[in-house]
Amino acid sequence: MTRMKATLGLIVAAGLLTGCSNGLKETNRMLTEENQNLRDQLSERNSALDGANVEVREKDMQLAQLRRDLDSARTTAATTPVTMTPQPQGTAFDNIPGVTGTVGAGEITATVASDVLFDSGKSSLKRSAKKALDDVARILNNKYSSHTIRVAGHTDTDPIKKSGHKSNHHLGFERAYAVREYLLSRGVDSDRIHIASFGPTEPLSSKKESRRVDIVVVLNS
Repeated sequence: MTRMKATLGLIVAAGLLTGCSNGLKETNRMLTEENQNLRDQLSERNSALDGANVEVREKDMQLAQLRRDLDSARTTAATTPVTMTPQPQGTAFDNIPGVTGTVGAGEITATVASDVLFDSGKSSLKRSAKKALDDVARILNNKYSSHTIRVAGHTDTDPIKKSGHKSNHHLGFERAYAVREYLLSRGVDSDRIHIASFGPTEPLSSKKESRRVDIVVVLNS
């Protein structure tokens, strides 16, 4: 009877030991699994941190390049002279038929086409020219009454053959003189108007454009 009790005690003890061993194994498995999860989370965070650091370095490099570009642009701007694009300027002569107004350095020019003023090879004013010259004279008297006026005759480069003038310079002078005389008749002061002839020496892009009389207002006079 005593031996049987001892045997039963051993069996119970063995069972308890077996149960404890199984519990320890389960606990160990759970701890190992949790540890691996923590390791995985740490690895993911480290990867994310590495990526963020790479992005920060790239942004720093881009910022540094932008600063270098800005410094270079400032240096270039400081050493490069500013060129202003001339803006088209109107004149009081722009609305006169047959007359073109231009603005130059210290001058305003009313260019009258020779075909408006004269017949071919002639230096006598056409009747139709007087309307344009009346308008020019009015502006000279009202707007530019204190300025010197230069009347310059221009021709094309074709040699004189049949007009009776000795040369293109003579023809240019006679035409400038005819315009001057008409302007005087319309009240322009003779003391401030003089004439010149450039003949064929300042041609324009075509023969028709080259034949002209320039009425130049000298602004600094």
